[in-house]
Amino acid sequence: MIKYTPERFNSMTSLDGKVELQMLSFEAPKIRLLRSLSIETETIQVLDFCVFPKPEYDVPIFCANFFTSGNANIILLDLNPLHDVISERNYKEKYYKGLMPLGVKYAEVWLQLMEEAAEEADPSGLNCNCEAQHRYLTWRAEKDPGHRVLKKLIGETQTKELLRNFLFNGVDELGSKSFLDYFPEYRREDGTVNEKRSMVGKCFESRPWDTNGDFIGTLF
Repeated sequence: MIKYTPERFNSMTSLDGKVELQMLSFEAPKIRLLRSLSIETETIQVLDFCVFPKPEYDVPIFCANFFTSGNANIILLDLNPLHDVISERNYKEKYYKGLMPLGVKYAEVWLQLMEEAAEEADPSGLNCNCEAQHRYLTWRAEKDPGHRVLKKLIGETQTKELLRNFLFNGVDELGSKSFLDYFPEYRREDGTVNEKRSMVGKCFESRPWDTNGDFIGTLF
């Protein structure tokens, strides 16, 4: 694994000079970008960690987020498949069985997927992987929930640079589509992007998927 952290993203200091943001990033034969961002203030601790596979390898994006404050401790672990697992049944079956043990060995399962991943030789398949990863990066660069915290610490300009060029590096290289090309439902009447960042969701008392990975909950 090779360290790949541009000098301007080794660290950043908050506008008030009291907080330092620490960044690290690496690349490896099958990994386009492995990066982390850590923030520690008097009231919160944050670790944002992601691993993006190279587009030649159809492997889910691995994300881990840790947030601690005086009254909350939040840990989020996520695998983001590149393609639609709802409409593409074969794609879901390709990975779902291997992902079932995640409750016990989350990172280990992802590493096994990466180890077994074969390089995509078909140009059309490679293009699909590029677009799928670019769609994810475009969404996160525009709507990442950490935007507000970062903006408060380092200002809007540096936040946008950090999001696009470090945290979600590749948004300007892997594709040319805009946020509204992917998500036209966020277009305002004047053609700009609706900047609302909250997301509407639903809580379930029990897991809304069966053992085959099919959704069995109610949407409304």
